[in-house]
Amino acid sequence: MLQKLGFLPGFNKQVTSTGAESQWTGGTNVRFRYGTPEKIGGWAQLGDSKLTGAARGLHHMVNKEGIKYAAIGTNRILYAYSGGVYYDIHPLVNPSGTAATNFFSTTNGQPTVTLTFSSAHNIQVGDIILFGDASTFTAITGSNFSSTTFCDKKFMVTAVPTTTTLEINAGSNETGAGATTSGAITFFQYFHVGPAEQVGVFGYGISQWGGTVTNPQTTTLNGGLNDDANGTGGSGSTINVASTTGFPSTGTNFIQVGTEEISYTGITSTSFTGITRAVRGSTRAAHSTGATVTNFSAYSAWGQAASTTDKVAEPGMWSLDNLGSTLIALIFNGECFEWNADASNATATRATIITGAPTASRDMLVSTPDRHLVFFGTETTIGDKSTQDDMFIRFSSQENINDYTPTAENSAGTQRLAAGSRIMGAKLGRNALYVWSDTALFTMRFVGTPFTFAFEQVGTNCGLIGKNAAVEVDGAAYWMSDNGFFRYTGKLESMDCLVEDYVYDNLNTTSNQMVYAGINNLFGEVTWFYPEAGSNVNTQSVTYSYLDSTAKRPIWFVNASPLFIRTSWQDSSVFGLPHATQYDAGTDTSFDVVGNTEGISYYYEHETGVNQVRLGVTTAIPADITSGDYDITQKVVRGAATNMADLRGDGENIMRVSRIIPDFISQQGNSIIQLDLRNYPNDTAASSSLGPFTISASTDKVDTRARGRAIALTISNTAVDTSWKLGTFRLDIHAGGRR
Repeated sequence: MLQKLGFLPGFNKQVTSTGAESQWTGGTNVRFRYGTPEKIGGWAQLGDSKLTGAARGLHHMVNKEGIKYAAIGTNRILYAYSGGVYYDIHPLVNPSGTAATNFFSTTNGQPTVTLTFSSAHNIQVGDIILFGDASTFTAITGSNFSSTTFCDKKFMVTAVPTTTTLEINAGSNETGAGATTSGAITFFQYFHVGPAEQVGVFGYGISQWGGTVTNPQTTTLNGGLNDDANGTGGSGSTINVASTTGFPSTGTNFIQVGTEEISYTGITSTSFTGITRAVRGSTRAAHSTGATVTNFSAYSAWGQAASTTDKVAEPGMWSLDNLGSTLIALIFNGECFEWNADASNATATRATIITGAPTASRDMLVSTPDRHLVFFGTETTIGDKSTQDDMFIRFSSQENINDYTPTAENSAGTQRLAAGSRIMGAKLGRNALYVWSDTALFTMRFVGTPFTFAFEQVGTNCGLIGKNAAVEVDGAAYWMSDNGFFRYTGKLESMDCLVEDYVYDNLNTTSNQMVYAGINNLFGEVTWFYPEAGSNVNTQSVTYSYLDSTAKRPIWFVNASPLFIRTSWQDSSVFGLPHATQYDAGTDTSFDVVGNTEGISYYYEHETGVNQVRLGVTTAIPADITSGDYDITQKVVRGAATNMADLRGDGENIMRVSRIIPDFISQQGNSIIQLDLRNYPNDTAASSSLGPFTISASTDKVDTRARGRAIALTISNTAVDTSWKLGTFRLDIHAGGRR
C-alpha cells in the first residue's frame, strides 16, 4: 500500500530518533519555507580580494549620490567596499607619518627585517604599519631590498623583541650582507584593534579552586621526551603524539605533560610544532612514550597571578553605524572614528578620530530618528581610558557628534545602568534602543527635554551572550543568552527551542564574543553563528524561522557545514541580497598586507545561485536532511486534518518497503535518497542494501527491498548545480511479521 509521508517543519534534537517520529532530526545546508524543507541558496564572493584578518563588523550605507558602501572591519583593518573594489580606510595613529633614521637591519638568508626606534613604541604583534611613498625613502645599502620593497606597502608586525624594536617579514630572503639606511624613512602606524580570536584568561579570582581547563582535550606521547631543551623525541621543535584532533590550531597555544607546560605554534595530524619547553614557570622534565598530553591553552588557576602574556583580551571587534553619509566606526574598547562617504575622493581618504568623543567604549550606535550618537560601557571622564565603566552610557547632543558635555542648551547626557556587571551590546528598535547587560535587558527611549532618554529595565536573567548576538526585526528583538534564546516584543519571552540542548551542550562559552546573529528577511530567518566546544572560532549555526513559526510549533534548524560559517552578517536592505563574511584562520596571504599571519576573510553575497563561488572557483554546496524513525501498525489510519497516513506504530511488526515514489516541488540536477533501517532504538542504523538511489527530475519510482521495524529517510545532493525543494514522498509499505 502506498503511504504518504508527512513531516513537521524544523528539526527536533531534544528527543531520540525514535521519539522524533514524523519529524526531521537534522540536516546540513537546508531551510524550511512554508513548512517544507529545501536546500539553502548559494553565495558568491564580492570582489577578488582576500581581506586581512577576521571580519568582526559589517555595515551597509548609501551616500547622497546613491553610491552603496559596505564597511567591513577586521581585527586589523577597516575597509570600505564599493563597486567590486576594497578600499583601506583604516585610521592612522600618526596621520602625517613619522620619520625614522637608521631604521632597518636585516640578516643574510632571512626575511626578517628589524626596525629600531629612537624611543619606546606602542606597537603590538599583529599590528599594521605602512611605509610612505618613494619620496620618503633614502638609500638602502648592503641589501637586495630597496625602497620598492617597502614603499607604499603595509606589513604585519611579527614580533616585538624590545620596547624600541619590532620585526616584520619582507616576503623574501635577504641575499646581501645586511641592510643599512643613511637617512629618514617615513612610516605610518595603524590603530590597534585586537586579536582574531577569544580564548580563556589567567588570573586571580576567575576560576574554581584548583583551576579550570576549558576544552580538556587529551592525547598521548608517541615517543619519549628528555629533560633537555632539544630532547623532544627526534626533533628539537616537534613533539609527536597519537593525534591532535580537537586541539587549537592557530596562534600560540599550550599543552601540559605531567607538570610541565609546553607552548606550540602549529600542528599536524600527529604532532605539535614550534614548541617551547617549560613555559609559564613550569620545569622541564623527562616524559615516557604514552604519557598523557592535555590541552592547556585555556587553563586558569584559582589564586594564581596572571602574566601579561597569559591574558588574552576579548577579540578585536567593531561597532559600525552611519549618521547620514558619515560612517561611524568604534573599535571595541577603543576609539571612535568618522568617514565621510560624500567626499569627492572618499575612497582615497581614511577614517579620522571624532574630536571630543569618548576614547574607550564597548559599543556604539546612532539613535534614530533623534540623531544622537550613543556610547555604551564608556568613560566617565572623556579622554581618560582608566575611567572606562562597563555599565556607563554617554550620548552626544542632537546632531552633534563632537559635543558630549551636558548643558542647559544641549541634549547630551549620561546614565549608569544598575543590573549586571557590564553592558554587552545594544540594538536600535522600532520605538526604543535595546541595551543588554550580561544579566538584564533595558530599553532606552527618546523622550526629549529635559531628560533626552528614559531608561527602563524590562528583563532579568536574560543577558546577552556576546556583543553581536542580538537582532531586531519588525518590532521584535531576538537574542542569544547564556541560558537560552529570548524575544522581546513589549514583553519578555523565553523561546521554545527544539535544538537547544544540541546548541548549549556543545557551545564554547569562553569564546562568547564570537557569536554573531544575522537577519535574512528574504526568508524570515534569524541565524546565530557560534563556536562549538574546542574551537575559538565559529563552527556552527542555529536558525529560527520567525515568519513560519507558531506558538505551538517553533521552527528551528542547525547547520554545521564549514562552508556556511560566518563571522558577520547584514540583511538585504541596501544591496538587495544578504551579505556576510567568512574567516579562514590559516596563514594564507591577503591582497594588501605583506607577512600576514592572522588569516583572511572572504566577503559574500548570499541567496544567489545554488553553488559557492570563491576566487572564481565554483564549489558544490552539499545539502541533506534526515527524518526521525517511523514504524507501522497492521492497520493504517488516516489523519482527519491532513488525510495523510498515520504511521505511528509501536514497532511490533516488521515493515517491508518495495517502492519509493519521489516528489519534489522543484528539483535542479540529481538528488539522492537513502533509507536507514533499524529494529530497535539502540541499533546502529543500517542503510538499505540497494540504496542509496539517485533521483532525477524524470524518475517516477524506485524499486527497492528494505526491511526493518523502523525506517528513516535522508534526502541529499552533493554535486555542483543541484538543488531541491521537497514535496510529499510516498512509500509502498507492507506489514510483515514480528520477527
